[in-house]
Amino acid sequence: MTRALSLGVLLVMTLLPTAFAADDHVVVSPADLKWGPLPPTFPKGGEIAVVMGDPSKAGPFVIQSRVPAGYKIAAHTHPGAENVTVLSGTFHIGMGEKFDDTKGQTVKPGGFVSVPKGMVHYAWFSEPTVIQVHGEGPFTLTYVNPADDPSKTK
Repeated sequence: MTRALSLGVLLVMTLLPTAFAADDHVVVSPADLKWGPLPPTFPKGGEIAVVMGDPSKAGPFVIQSRVPAGYKIAAHTHPGAENVTVLSGTFHIGMGEKFDDTKGQTVKPGGFVSVPKGMVHYAWFSEPTVIQVHGEGPFTLTYVNPADDPSKTK
């Protein structure tokens, strides 16, 4: 019995590292990023680069977004947590159903914000800014006021 247990432990210890040794790491240089327009549910003028994964599908994703000064996103929610790191510029975020740029918090480069799924929030940018967003897809945006959704305007 002891010999069988020892053999079992040895087998698990031998195989366990291979279960975690899969070479699926990701390395992306800034020059490798392919920038394009943000999806139509975002206001025009911003750009997106997918760093890892597919934000439109289930699973982990990382994206970067760059926006000009004056860019605003009306009050909205997401079906999953939104995790934002500011890479450059200034990101402002407020909580609540009405956009109010006199309220909220300012996040500078290196700063981080995590918004739980379903929490109503809005954002604005006072200078050209690059943010990195990560989470679990699908990453969608639902506006509190459907009239704020740029994809619904003709």
